[in-house]
Amino acid sequence: MESKTPKEFLEQVLPARFNSDKAAGIDIVVQLNLSGTDGGNWVVTLKDQQLKVKEGTVPSPTMTLTTTKSVFMDIVNGKLRAETAFLTGKIHFEGSLSLALKLRDTGIL
Repeated sequence: MESKTPKEFLEQVLPARFNSDKAAGIDIVVQLNLSGTDGGNWVVTLKDQQLKVKEGTVPSPTMTLTTTKSVFMDIVNGKLRAETAFLTGKIHFEGSLSLALKLRDTGIL
């Protein structure tokens, strides 16, 4: 099923597709900044193989992803690869690239 909004994806779909077995040893706070209608700011925390998602911002995230709501939705709905979005400048990323790649296996990215 295709998500319609970031809120729907982050609060309903992501927790269901999160693979905690692949999250062993990962401790990260991801700040998502999504511009556009229904975008917003979101914090995704992964610690002790537990996933937490909330609206808002944190002062010192481990990683920050900034993009538009439409690009984010294309990525989470499988219409655009995150790597392609990054390489074409559709996503602005700050943090560890190797850690971001580990997140892909957990279902977060």
